[in-house]
Amino acid sequence: MQFSYKAISAAEAVKVIKSGDHVHLSSVASAPQVLINAMCDRGRAGELKNVYIHHLHTEGPAPYADPEFEGVFQHDAFFVGANVRKSVQAGYADYIPVFLGETQRLYRDGYIKCNVAMVQVCPPDEHGFVSLGTSVDATLAAIETADYTIAVINKNVPRAFGQAMIPMSMIDIFVEDNTPLEPAHFSEPNEIETAIGRHCAELIEDGACLQMGIGAIPNAALSCLGNHKDLGVHTEMFADGVLELVEKGVITGANKAVDKGKLVSTFLMGSQKVYDFIHNNPQVMMMDVGYTNDPFIIAQQPKMTAINSALQVDLTGQVCADSLGTKFYSGVGGQIDFIYGASRSKGGKAIIAMPSVTNKGESKIASTLMNGAGVVTSRFHVHWFVTEYGAVNLYGKAMQERARLIISVAHPNHREALDKAAFERFGSHYKFVSK
Repeated sequence: MQFSYKAISAAEAVKVIKSGDHVHLSSVASAPQVLINAMCDRGRAGELKNVYIHHLHTEGPAPYADPEFEGVFQHDAFFVGANVRKSVQAGYADYIPVFLGETQRLYRDGYIKCNVAMVQVCPPDEHGFVSLGTSVDATLAAIETADYTIAVINKNVPRAFGQAMIPMSMIDIFVEDNTPLEPAHFSEPNEIETAIGRHCAELIEDGACLQMGIGAIPNAALSCLGNHKDLGVHTEMFADGVLELVEKGVITGANKAVDKGKLVSTFLMGSQKVYDFIHNNPQVMMMDVGYTNDPFIIAQQPKMTAINSALQVDLTGQVCADSLGTKFYSGVGGQIDFIYGASRSKGGKAIIAMPSVTNKGESKIASTLMNGAGVVTSRFHVHWFVTEYGAVNLYGKAMQERARLIISVAHPNHREALDKAAFERFGSHYKFVSK
């Protein structure tokens, strides 16, 4: 049985948006560009003002955050991606700091209302269900609480299982568009990133359950795991690096205590190969972010190993990951959700990994965080810290010992200056790092 629906144009669909409304956009690859463009056309025509736009990271254009729409659209997103970064830093757009796992609570508990949810789904199956494909995250909560849900039926959206599957009855307005999903492009790991990935991989045990963030370092770590056994995946996102390990039989999920044998994620960010991989794949469960990022569910996985990145780390182990001084660069994301969950796991490891220096050669390890920088992972949460110069475990270490350990994996060009800063901070009892 083929379930029918009546599709209308994007221009007609977005007429349900009113001035003052709050609009949610599905995330990453699944940002509904045809609806975004139609909404912006209404803004240019002077039909809307003070419309609030909410979303996680999105790929592709984000014109609603441009200066031309000041007073028309207010971008209050849960993460600062590259497509809105300049606008946020210039003050034309804004950012709501929130743990990724709690983004769904903002809707479900009424902290933020959702008047219109704009999403993309696959064509309906014979049972009248569609799939949210690559973006469940907070999108499911937005749909549940929205006055109107507009769904783009797109044959390029993969039919993913888990909580991605929703009945057509949850959708109010249908639009058709077959624009391919936005792929994410990751550069090949350079020498430094490869070294960091290797150090991270050395900490990963057989039977571990993995969470890895976005970028070259996680991919470098995954590339070093070809001889491991029975790894699992419980994460907020995964990309291409996971696929080869599944094909090799390295990732089986056999040691997982929860969702045994399944790859669990809440959104995806990768190439078309990733989107093809999850299509009609019962091994993959795309779940609500309140599930994937619940530290107490994460903690139930044996040997839960979480690898996340940072922008700057100070000598006490404070981690800044969302801002460069006072300028917001990204967001809290799921770092704390997984750092805390992994640290509570039996045999788990919480890892912060970053290059020791910036592209300009400046040390990313600092005596104190840059003025205005925000602490994402506190010194109380941090465990393993990794750079291209090695891995050190800071958990249970006193402040002076922490400083010595952190300096030991700093770039050699900066160790002496950091040592002097530690001496000035801690006094004459501080012992310098051996050269």
